[in-house]
Amino acid sequence: MKKIYILAIMALAAVSCDSFFDINLKDQPTLEDTMSRSSTVKRYLAHLYSYIPRDENIRNYEGATVLRSDESLVAKSQYETFWYKVRRGEYGADNAVDDASANPWKRFYTGINECTTFLTNLNLDKEDSPRLIQQMEGEARFLRAYYYFVLLRQWGPVIVWGDEAADQGVKAETLDRNTVDENFDFIVSELDKAIELLCVEVNDDGLGLSLASNKGRATKGAAMALKTRVLLYRASPLYNGQNGSGIYNGFQNSRGEKLFPEYDAAKWDDVVKAAEDIFALGRYDLASSATATGTPIEKAAANYQCTWFQNWSINTEIIWGWWYRSWGDESLGQGCDVAYAAPAGGKIALAGYSLTSPSLKLVDAYPMWENGRYPVLGYNKTGGLLDYSRPIVDPLSGYKTSGWTDNYQQLVDVDPSWATPFKAHNTTVGRDARYYSNFVPNGFWWPSSTTNSGGPVRFTCYNSPSATSPYSETDACNRVGYVWRRLYKAGNPLKDLTADYQSMRYVYPAFRLAEVYLSYAEAQNERTARDASKAIEYIDKVRERSGLPGLRTSYPDIDFDNAEGTSTVGEVTRTGREWLRWIILQERMCEFAMEGQRHYDMLRWMKAMEEYNTENWTLHITADNYEDSYERVSGDYIGGRSVFQERDYLFPIGSPQIAQMTNYTQNPGW
Repeated sequence: MKKIYILAIMALAAVSCDSFFDINLKDQPTLEDTMSRSSTVKRYLAHLYSYIPRDENIRNYEGATVLRSDESLVAKSQYETFWYKVRRGEYGADNAVDDASANPWKRFYTGINECTTFLTNLNLDKEDSPRLIQQMEGEARFLRAYYYFVLLRQWGPVIVWGDEAADQGVKAETLDRNTVDENFDFIVSELDKAIELLCVEVNDDGLGLSLASNKGRATKGAAMALKTRVLLYRASPLYNGQNGSGIYNGFQNSRGEKLFPEYDAAKWDDVVKAAEDIFALGRYDLASSATATGTPIEKAAANYQCTWFQNWSINTEIIWGWWYRSWGDESLGQGCDVAYAAPAGGKIALAGYSLTSPSLKLVDAYPMWENGRYPVLGYNKTGGLLDYSRPIVDPLSGYKTSGWTDNYQQLVDVDPSWATPFKAHNTTVGRDARYYSNFVPNGFWWPSSTTNSGGPVRFTCYNSPSATSPYSETDACNRVGYVWRRLYKAGNPLKDLTADYQSMRYVYPAFRLAEVYLSYAEAQNERTARDASKAIEYIDKVRERSGLPGLRTSYPDIDFDNAEGTSTVGEVTRTGREWLRWIILQERMCEFAMEGQRHYDMLRWMKAMEEYNTENWTLHITADNYEDSYERVSGDYIGGRSVFQERDYLFPIGSPQIAQMTNYTQNPGW
């Protein structure tokens, strides 16, 4: 059950973008000549992949929604991108003008139009087999649907040209957006056609293609996974009744058409069916390590880390993905986000920048290892904002917000022969395998026996020369108290900025089975014919991979089966449906941390207003000793806090578009 990545297509970008991605139709006398030759048809198809959203780049372009969400906190620095301004609310239609300023409108419509041109003229290809031509049609339809979806998730409903190329003679002032349902209807119809046309693997069905040289081409599973995500968004409150908030009830285009629909519970049923179609393929399973050894938590961590580090040839979880691209970021190649997260300066000396860190909310989210309960149920408020120094703790979780554990033995990705016991803050003790796979907390050993300092080093960050990564008011330093280490493979000394970072090779898991499982669980919980047991079964599949008990074992005090009946945990009372909804979003936050899912989850559930507006809580990194550095404070961070207003659920249509399409309906609040 091999998975497909953008390898043949995307990897060549690092070598020769112009020669592979950027087909120039002027190279051929006519479009007919281009589309009649197998070699140029295939080059043109490869070019269509060049518009794939850069979701893996969490500091820039489309993927920088990670920085905008509540899962991360970024250091203010000379390396600011436009998304830093978006996070602070310092943006609008006038300054969102191009790719670098969060406005890829033109790029994706260009990609859409080129997909349409390809599809319109594919019948001219007489050199390839009918089955290969069918496969290529499916790929182009998949990509066109994907690019429409990327537009929709950022701006809401947009113009849909359908199967026709954009009318080059149309008067721009007459253009206006289609409705939400028209957008989703076209995307889903395209994906349905693609599913029928695409093969399960690119070396199946007599295509005459080798898997090794065609990794990354869209498959039936890729189209099914995108369809499941699209339908999940469609069923979610932002696009399906807005939780009764009425934010977009009066939102109409210039033709007087109501752009957003009323709530329709049947849309959750569509998600269930789409996910079950993927399961029926029997091609995918959660990634796991066949060679993992050690304690149960070490094995669980190794299994989870397989989602990124396991070789494509045996990774059964990634349905579709692409090489982790750099897009010119500091010449660090595919290791750019490792460098942005790695400690800067100090005794660890990994040549990092300490720009990208997890938020304290993300750190708080992970379950306890022994009982599987999520320790923090929410936060009390101070001045109307969530206060991360005042968590609402599940009293049955065993989590402690203060105090220390002496002689703590670090458990994951270290060897006790050099990672000797130390004094650990209680908030870092007893967490699940993913917690230790994703973070290096203040005070923990850096997971490598070799660093630039020679031997192993504990990562400590506070305002003292005794800290291995000391605080600096002006220079780069970790400003949260935790290192994001998900993309760092334990044992890599990272001594040479160019060689070590550029040599990293990761596949970005754009769609993986764990997402489908949790989408399926969410739909089973929300649909009218609710099936709590089925929802729990698929949540437990994801949790089990990380070594956690099942939900019913972890939460015997919650009546999940009674949708409207309430259960109380500590200070929090919710219905059975609400508890499962909260757990699913919590699990998605943990499982897909910094994979670009969290922001869209908060948008589609219309929770960002509540969750994003908070002070910049960090550990007390300006303290002069280790013990005091674990106080939670909101005054040490350099840079403005996150600001999210009601208008921010949809991005403003940029001024270049509004200047041309003068009749185009701007999003509310802009």
